[in-house]
Amino acid sequence: MRSARECAISIIVILSVSTGCAFGGTIEGQVRSHNSTLDLRNAVVWVEDVRGSLPAPNRVATIDQRNLRFVPHVLVVQVGTTVEFANSDPLAHNVFSVSSAKRFNLGLYNHGAVRRMTFDRPGVVQLLCNVHQEMSGFIVVVPTPFYARPAADGSFRIENVPTGKHRLRCWHEVVGERTFEINVPEKGIVKVTLAMD
Repeated sequence: MRSARECAISIIVILSVSTGCAFGGTIEGQVRSHNSTLDLRNAVVWVEDVRGSLPAPNRVATIDQRNLRFVPHVLVVQVGTTVEFANSDPLAHNVFSVSSAKRFNLGLYNHGAVRRMTFDRPGVVQLLCNVHQEMSGFIVVVPTPFYARPAADGSFRIENVPTGKHRLRCWHEVVGERTFEINVPEKGIVKVTLAMD
């Protein structure tokens, strides 16, 4: 992970008034970098501090193992989500993590098998394989349903965010994590640019 001196993230917030959803404002953003090798699709953006009752996760997420890779390379889920780890490779894998957010070892399992794990604490969980040291992936567990993964061009959108001041967090495996203050309007859009350089 790079230090703050090596990598700076700046944020520009522009508030624009427009028609939005009936339940709150919308965050429209752009993650940018002068580093052309940085895959912006592997960033995760989420609203950290939304108070009140939040809906419980109601779906099972999936990470597959194909061609000696975790697919997707980065998965973002809400706290309490169960993740299925499928094995589509014609050989055995052993998925494990020693991350503080979730320590586990699924044991050795063959092609076609699926193992499950529930992620009950927020944080970044790095995935590894005991059999294939070149394999690495991440699960970013967030305490909120207000999150997004950017598209290839860095664009993202988070809808129905409650009005008011919030902390917006951005994570990337190369850059690390940064926190920003934003003000979400009622039934409007806040436009955010995250420059990762």
